[in-house]
Amino acid sequence: MPLTQAATLERLRSDILRLQGLAPAGDGVPALDLGVINKAFPNHTFPTAAMHEFVSATAEAVTAASGFLSGLLSSLVGNTGTALWITGPTLLFPPALAAWGLQPHRFLFLRLTNHKQALWAMEEALKSPALTAVVGEVRDISFTESRRLQLAVEQSRVTGFIINRSRKAGTTACVSRWRITSLPSVPIDNLPGIGFPRWHVELLRIRNGKPGAWEVQWRNDHFIYPTENQPPATNDQQPFQQAG
Repeated sequence: MPLTQAATLERLRSDILRLQGLAPAGDGVPALDLGVINKAFPNHTFPTAAMHEFVSATAEAVTAASGFLSGLLSSLVGNTGTALWITGPTLLFPPALAAWGLQPHRFLFLRLTNHKQALWAMEEALKSPALTAVVGEVRDISFTESRRLQLAVEQSRVTGFIINRSRKAGTTACVSRWRITSLPSVPIDNLPGIGFPRWHVELLRIRNGKPGAWEVQWRNDHFIYPTENQPPATNDQQPFQQAG
């Protein structure tokens, strides 16, 4: 039975996305619910089995990106996956991952201060289907180097994340590019200095998607977003809605 025009166009669209390293929804790839941000992605689904870049030129930016990324990993790794985090000069404190709903024993940590060694380790790790995700902190990654990483995940179906600490991030082959900036937390019961993590999240580039910017908070193991046209929060107001 011949395909309808709509079915033919949908098949062509799926084939193009697959050739570009973006697995369409329903390909057996775990889905991440990022609420309103999902509308920016092709198929309205966060592209797993792909490389994602977080531009983080300062120590503050690295911290903000690491926090937001930990929230992503909590859904991606879950209770059964395994992730490798390749750090640079500073080392994460594994027990703190519990604040993001992560289990520290699901992570392997590798500290490498040499740029070439870190890239080599990341590429080799991304080739292993035994891992769910690989995070690498790098500097001055070239297009060719990033292309090698993207090719690796297209074969293994592992999801890769680059925290790019370069002050002048150039063109890469990554599917997306993000910039995360910390925002003041919303106080709990008017207590200063106590609140849930909050960021200004910018999706600077997304292949076959729509870039955008959002205010995002991490609360009760979920990303949540400000309710539109909501007055300032008070003790008895709930100024955020859960993703999805």
